[in-house]
Amino acid sequence: MNYLGSKKRLSGFIYNVISHSLKLKLTDCSFCDLFAGTGIVGNYFHDKVKSIIYNDREYYSFVINTAFFSNVSEEKYRAMLAELNQLDGREGFIFNQYSECGTAGRLYFSSENGQKIDAIRMDIERRFKSSEIDQNFYMLLLATLLKAVDKVANKASVHCAYLKTVKTTATKNLHLLAVKRTEVSHPDYQIFNEDSNELITQVKGDILYLDPPYNGREYGSYYHLLNTIALYDIDFEPKGKEGLRPYNTSKFCLRSEAENVMFDLYKNAIFSIFS
Repeated sequence: MNYLGSKKRLSGFIYNVISHSLKLKLTDCSFCDLFAGTGIVGNYFHDKVKSIIYNDREYYSFVINTAFFSNVSEEKYRAMLAELNQLDGREGFIFNQYSECGTAGRLYFSSENGQKIDAIRMDIERRFKSSEIDQNFYMLLLATLLKAVDKVANKASVHCAYLKTVKTTATKNLHLLAVKRTEVSHPDYQIFNEDSNELITQVKGDILYLDPPYNGREYGSYYHLLNTIALYDIDFEPKGKEGLRPYNTSKFCLRSEAENVMFDLYKNAIFSIFS
């Protein structure tokens, strides 16, 4: 997934810095990524440490990171994807509010892909509510849809603005592909969807990795569409040209608050190593 501030290329460097700073073996340490995003750093470390914690206050992040540890059988997973990929499109919330030919006139998706997203999202919800799939499978399917959506979205980078015309990649049909999951049986992991400064008072460990927002970028607005598709709470009225959903601005994105909130986080952290 194309993600703002991704540390994919830096993961090896981060690993080297942390591993050479330890007095203990890395395999004997716990690791906490308090601003996990799409889980790139945590996924790099998860099979190298004793236990791991992921956290991010954005729901789409919680979905994606939870799916990484899903133990749904590959056969069952791929069979379900084949069924979902065969669904006919439906004119629902995403089509009307965020798609070409929709009532709102927003051009995040082609008409066909907007309808396909609605059809797949509604079917996933139906299967979950009818207990055809459990929570584990539900989160895996949501993450799969989010990653497929990112590939066909009519945007330059982030999901906070659309292009004036539908670009070539956005005309391709949305297709669900199996997402990468861990192949390691890891018995000790936790995934949270909480405010970092509240969660820090409830957890402790060895290594605390911090990658908070470092300017005015608010991920709740930059990736609002991913949250809307994941939550599918379609009773709200999208705001403005971009069709934003309600969100709370992180204090880390506010010049007047960032220093205080960072000091507060450090003060409450019960970890041996900060990175």
